[in-house]
Amino acid sequence: MKELIGSPGTASGLVLRIGQCMFAAASIGVMVSAIGFSNYTAFCYLIASMGLQVLWSFGLACLDVYALKIKRDLQNPVLVSLFVVGDWVTATLSLAAACSSAGVMVLYARDLDFCRAEMHIPCSRFQISIALAFITWFFIAISSHVMFWILASV
Repeated sequence: MKELIGSPGTASGLVLRIGQCMFAAASIGVMVSAIGFSNYTAFCYLIASMGLQVLWSFGLACLDVYALKIKRDLQNPVLVSLFVVGDWVTATLSLAAACSSAGVMVLYARDLDFCRAEMHIPCSRFQISIALAFITWFFIAISSHVMFWILASV
């Protein structure tokens, strides 16, 4: 079978998982550093979703490191189906959290004009965190797509 970029147990798969983990962690860090984020449910949902993504990606990155170290192939049907389900669940949750947070941010920034300088709401940090969440989702989408094609070919 032809090896796809981002396959589990490969260097490209490890880079993809580390990217997911780092961008999700950065999204959490930026959001938590913004004062008052906990007043908005969508932002709390974003943090919870990105936290799950950090755990999932870090676990699979560790598995990739182990597979690379012992030179083991991780492409058996049971393991790949677990990866597919996990990736699709985390991708769906991450996209939903990023979209809901972006919707709230558009409402506050453009419609309600909460982001004026005199209100001292850290809108730029919220926006950066949401952008990082969308980048995380992009990496998850790549991973989900690769896992789906690997499952179809196994």
